Amino acid sequence: MAEKTRYSDDELEEFRQIILDKLENAKRDYELLKSAITQSESNDTQDTSPTFKVLEEGAATLSKEEAGRLAQRQQKFIQHLQAALVRIENKTYGICRETGKLISKERLRAVPHATLSIDAKQKQR
Repeated sequence: MAEKTRYSDDELEEFRQIILDKLENAKRDYELLKSAITQSESNDTQDTSPTFKVLEEGAATLSKEEAGRLAQRQQKFIQHLQAALVRIENKTYGICRETGKLISKERLRAVPHATLSIDAKQKQR
């Protein structure tokens, strides 16, 4: 029997649902991070006494920088998930870009945007 070269439509649909769920959560998290950066839903010392403002400025700046970095990472994650959806549509999802073999279902369930099998990923190190 020949080795399986791609996932079936039913399997691709299962992965599509996993990705859509992760994408929804990722977009929600991204929006929370964006609002933390812009403080659109401010609930900090800026809406209370200015006495605390001096003490909190350093922490607020650091917090905004950290939120900015997290937002960038989240945006990149969203892009990877969207690219995985395109691969599902093209029926190339789950195929390792190094070996051309199928990435294990377990790996894809854990990291649905993966483009490398575990073996190929370990060889990169």
